Formats: sequence, C-alpha cells, structure tokens
Amino acid sequence: MNNYIAAIDLGTTKVVTLVGEKTESGFKIIAYMEVPSKGVMRGEVVNIQNVLDSLLPALAEVRRSQSIEIKDVFVGIAGQNIKCMSQRLSRNRSKSDDLIMDDEIEEMIKEMANSRVPAGEKILHVIPQAYNVDDHIGVENASGMTGTRIEGDYKLFIGKINSVEHSKLVINRAGLNLKELILEPVASAKAVLTEDEMELGAAMIDMGGGTTDLLIYHNNIIRHTAVIPFGGNSITEDLRHGCSVSLKNAEQMKIQYGSCYSEFAPENKTVVIPGIGELEKREVSFKFIARIIEARVEEIIEAIMYEIENSGYMDKLGAGIVLTGGGSQLTNLKQFIQSKTGYSVRIASPVNHLSHDTPQEVCKPSSSTAIGLLMIGHDKMKNIAQSAPEEEPVLFEDLEIAAPATSKEEKNKKKSIRKTGRFLGGVSHILGDIFDTTNNEA
Repeated sequence: MNNYIAAIDLGTTKVVTLVGEKTESGFKIIAYMEVPSKGVMRGEVVNIQNVLDSLLPALAEVRRSQSIEIKDVFVGIAGQNIKCMSQRLSRNRSKSDDLIMDDEIEEMIKEMANSRVPAGEKILHVIPQAYNVDDHIGVENASGMTGTRIEGDYKLFIGKINSVEHSKLVINRAGLNLKELILEPVASAKAVLTEDEMELGAAMIDMGGGTTDLLIYHNNIIRHTAVIPFGGNSITEDLRHGCSVSLKNAEQMKIQYGSCYSEFAPENKTVVIPGIGELEKREVSFKFIARIIEARVEEIIEAIMYEIENSGYMDKLGAGIVLTGGGSQLTNLKQFIQSKTGYSVRIASPVNHLSHDTPQEVCKPSSSTAIGLLMIGHDKMKNIAQSAPEEEPVLFEDLEIAAPATSKEEKNKKKSIRKTGRFLGGVSHILGDIFDTTNNEA
C-alpha cells in the first residue's frame, strides 16, 4: 500500500473506513467511506456478523473505487467499561552510578503492562506520569539520571477482554491484519488538540452516538480518561419516548429543531407530528423538545464534571474544554457547557491536520476519531521503520569477482580474497569512524 495508512472506526452509529498518507501540507485522504453501523452498542462490538455486514461492503467499495488493497489497519476501541487506574512501580538499582537508559524505562513500562487486573479485563495503554529518582520528585523524564532507586507513576487504561477480542474477530474475519487497537479518546485528542492545549491543560470531550468520551491532557501528558455510557442516541431515545414518535422522527427532530438550552428555545414555534394509524397529528413546541434534550445533556455534563474532579486536574485546565464528535453539533451545546462548567469551550474538527484538498465530508467533528487513528498509525509505522536494522554492507565475498574456481589452487586463492575482503570491509568502517571523529574535532 505504499505509504498509505488504513484506519477503521467501529462506532455505535457509523463505521468509518479511512485510507490516507502524510504529505507536506498535511494528511491526504485517499479513500473515505462512512456507512451506518450495526452490531455495536455503546461503543462495543456485540454482534460480529452485523458489524461485518456493515464493514465488508465499505471495504469492497474502497478497493473498487480507488484500486487500493487494504491489508494492515489501525482500529479504535472504546466502550462504557473503559476505566483509568493509577499505579506505582519501584526498583532498586544495584549500580547507582550507571545512567538510567531508555531501555530501563521501557522495561518498567512493559512490567506495568503485565500488571494483574481483575478477571475479564485487559490493560490497553500504559501512560507514564512522572518519576522519582532518589530525592528528585516528579521528574517527567528520568532517562540520563543516576540514582539508587527509581519509582514510576503510571496511568493504566483498562478495558474488557471480550470487547478487545470481538474487535479483533471482526477485523480478522474481514480478511485484514490488525496492527493495533487504539483507545478512541486518545485518537480523537490526537486529531483535535493543539500543542498549547495539551501543555496548558484541556479536557477533550468526544460526544458520539453511543458514548461520550473524556480525555484530560496536562503538561503534554495524558492524565485521565473515562467513557460516559450516554451519547447522541440517548437523546434520540428520550425524544422518542417523550414525544411519542418513531425513532426516525425523533432523530430528525433532534437535528432540525432541537436545542440543549431551553432558555434559548423560541416560545411560539411548534413541530407538527404526523398521525400514525388512528392517532391524529399533533404539535410539539420547540421549548418542550429543548427541555427533553437539556435534561439528558445536563446528566452527561454532570458525569463529565465528576470525572474531571476525580482526576485531580479540575483547576489545571488552562485551555478549558475542547468538544468534538457528532454530538458536538447540537444547537447551543457550547453555550450550555460553558454555563454549567465555567470553562471556556471550543468545538473542534480535525481540519488543521488535513491537506487543503481534503473533501468537506471528512472535515467535520464526527471524523475526529478516524483521523486520529490515521495519525497515530502513521507515527507508529514511522517509528517501526526508523528502528528497523540497517542493511548490512555488501562484502567482497558477495560479489562475483571471478569465474568459478575449478582447481584446488584457484579455490584457495578465492578464499584468500574473501578473507581479505572481510578484513578490508572492517578496516574501512573503522577508518571511516576515525575520519569522522577527526573532522568533528577539527
């Protein structure tokens, strides 16, 4: 696939398949396909076949229309059971004068990734928070320091094993190779947060169809995450029951006439609801619709504020709240959250990371997770390529320097040439290092 990266967002309301590449002007989207989702409930795959029924036609259309063979993919994972836990790991160092190296830090992270968690759960991500090296407390990067004891504070992001396995099964049965499962709030934040926001402190809220995801950044480090099991679908269900309408009409009412701030809803406007069967048509006021929506949104915001308070970063969100996801398009949502939380609020889309020729259908808040998966996938593939071992230099013995030897004397002569080649190859490498050193000193 050349330098293309493929990402799949298995959402509650939609499945997004995305293929793109990094260019000088940003990420160029080669293929984008969005289809209604089936088989996903509150961010978790519950019916594998139903998800495949949504995903497979989308994959086939991408391959047909763009002549792209999709094989390796990065996939998002969320769900209402995602939780965040703090842990500490301590190590005594036998050689206190030795520098703490990156390998030692990585070993500690791997050990944390293998920490014991309750049955049925799995650690999805390990995020280092700070290190204590002897008397030095709260060090962000311990690499290069010395000490007799090192302690690491970590955030463990934990999910259900069943959710992980179901996502893997979907990708495998679609004939794809799963490169990595990535927590969706992490992906969304990657796509919409600026460098200043990650440094000053920001709470990213991704309001999707089945869930509302929260991720808190401070000093460029992920500090907390949570998944609230309510989203845009919950609002639609409330309207369906409150107004006694079909699910289709409830969704239409929410999008076209809904507002989450009843104070701003007009008093004298109504929506005519067509009669069903023997029921006569009736009118529902904009004010009544807004009150239903406001009640559910207020519940979601209260849950978000509870998580922010428990994170310990309530007074450290200098950049306020960054709102994204399809639910962020709800009328007056920005003003409502500002009034309820006291934070500044920005509605964000991933447009700043996309090339100028990106189709408008991609440049929207509901695409944030998919774009973030693409960006993280690119970074990971780049790191893999950079860490791959360099090709070994061609030795003299690998070159065809003469016709095949036929006599014992000629064979011995050829062996001698091979040995000389190995020796000269090593010497030339050493001499190269000496010349480089001399030039640097000069």
